[in-house]
Amino acid sequence: MCTRALGIISTLVLVRLLLPEDFGLVALATGFWQAIDAFSGLGVEEALIREKVPSRALYDTGFTINMLRGLLTVGVIVAGARPVGWFFGEPRLVPVVFSLAIVAFANGCENIGIVDFRRHMDFRQEFIMLVFPRVVSMLATIGAAIVLESYWALIIGIVLSAVLRVAGGYVLHPYRPRLGLSEWRVIAGFSFWSWALSVTTLLRDRVDNFIVGRLLGMTPVGIYAISSEIAALPTTELVAPLGRACFSAFAHARNAGSDVAHTYLRLIGTAALIGLPAGFGISLVAGPVVKLAFGDRWEGAVRLIEILGATSTVTIFGTLSTELLTAYAALKPQFWVQVSAILLRIAAIAGFAARFGLTGAAIGMSLSLIIENLWYTALALRHLRLRAVDLLTHTWRGVLATLGMAGGLVFLGLGWTTVTGPGVEVAGALCTAVAAGAAIYGALLLLIWLVAGRPAGAERDVWMLLRRMLRFPGRRARGGG
Repeated sequence: MCTRALGIISTLVLVRLLLPEDFGLVALATGFWQAIDAFSGLGVEEALIREKVPSRALYDTGFTINMLRGLLTVGVIVAGARPVGWFFGEPRLVPVVFSLAIVAFANGCENIGIVDFRRHMDFRQEFIMLVFPRVVSMLATIGAAIVLESYWALIIGIVLSAVLRVAGGYVLHPYRPRLGLSEWRVIAGFSFWSWALSVTTLLRDRVDNFIVGRLLGMTPVGIYAISSEIAALPTTELVAPLGRACFSAFAHARNAGSDVAHTYLRLIGTAALIGLPAGFGISLVAGPVVKLAFGDRWEGAVRLIEILGATSTVTIFGTLSTELLTAYAALKPQFWVQVSAILLRIAAIAGFAARFGLTGAAIGMSLSLIIENLWYTALALRHLRLRAVDLLTHTWRGVLATLGMAGGLVFLGLGWTTVTGPGVEVAGALCTAVAAGAAIYGALLLLIWLVAGRPAGAERDVWMLLRRMLRFPGRRARGGG
């Protein structure tokens, strides 16, 4: 959340300094680089986390594989730079892609020892390793944007962040690499399907930018890329770090032979309790957010954030489900889901975008998101031998309160509405909508929970967390747990 907060601040400043086409250009270049990176990814870190007692030789093998992978990625990126520029009809892409080869090389040299932070759930160290490079790169990017007024400011930030992150790994962990491949069979046993998943995941996550860039051009893809990022923030910034922690916890439970069905349901319930109103909230106030934070030249982002903000909430269920399936090595079914999702996303986005432009692209993306994440959730429920009603039992109160919040804001004229006037009036409308939404959601959730008999579940988990954070005593609610 801290690193993404820095990212939001950086984005809000940069959209005032750079043009939408600058963001579109960088989105396409980074999409190509990450696609190549995914094709060479082997899931080394996940294999080490799942291993009960990894040896020094296994770490050395993991580092060597990653280094060779980085060198291969650099070669492919350099060779593919000019064809990419030709495909999109944009010669400026060529030097940008060349620059991203530095990031690929740096990633290949990363200290494999930092996997221990996730193995032992020492996330404080990960926090330090991620936040410091983000702060420095944010300041460097903003400074470069002021001086250069060019997309090169974004590239400077990306490269600097990668280099500092890799250096931080060697400062924070004592492991020092040795070259060797003696334990390659251990990693290979897990890595094929992990590699296949990393490839399909990257293609799935980047294919929308490629389609929009090819069909609609640099400026539309810039607007689309920023809209997608802002729309997904409320859910991704909750689900991504939670999922990262859950993978380690699920893997530990698997090694211990424990049943995680109840934990899985409670985690989904708690994530939904916070993520659903947040996702719908950004959708409801997209108008004043874009006008106040981005400016008039980003007006096309409003409808996209409205559509994608609401539908991105479904990723709460899909993301935690995939972490569970990965921890239990159920990789093959995930692969086929993602292959289907890629084909569906291509067809839906291309079809709707060709007919309805950027709004159509958002509609196509939303349809594919819903189908894919519900599919993942169904796989997780089947793996745990749970029923859909079990999941509904842990989430229905949050869903109902969120729908009530949305209806209340629309009824009051504060949600999904166009805001005009000077900045002070727009800011006032935004604050009013946020306060009203929070009040409506909180009141409805409390009322529904009380009427339901104060059952054990997400509400109590959040309450206990807040109580521990605030350190004040209170009576235990009925129902145990």
